[in-house]
Amino acid sequence: MSACELCDSSGGELLWQDEVCRVIRVGGAEGVAFPGFCRVVWQAHVAELSDLSADERRHLLDVVQAVERAVRAAVRPDKINLASLGNLVPHLHWHVIPRWRDDSHFPAPIWAPAARPVPARPQPGSDALRTAFVAALGERS
Repeated sequence: MSACELCDSSGGELLWQDEVCRVIRVGGAEGVAFPGFCRVVWQAHVAELSDLSADERRHLLDVVQAVERAVRAAVRPDKINLASLGNLVPHLHWHVIPRWRDDSHFPAPIWAPAARPVPARPQPGSDALRTAFVAALGERS
């Protein structure tokens, strides 16, 4: 197997993890443009959701939903985008991306060219995101 960015590094600031997945906060320019942007990364190197058992899929999607709830609570976006692409990094992970009608890329995906400058937005602290996530994870059904 060739090197995998998500096997070889955390992929961002670690907010939470268990034995099968981790939640990371995206930093850099993406994190500034989209405050609260997180990724949910499956720990084992698998490429597709269909590589998981039914129980593993349920657990992963419960974590994705809890991250979505936490980001919504922490930054109050207009919309959340969920994406599991993996074209450049074929390691199962989900992007949880807060979006606003006036963000730099709206209405296009965040990977398209920017349409306008990045508006100033408050950046949630990692502790606030972590606390909101843990609360949301406890609420999962």
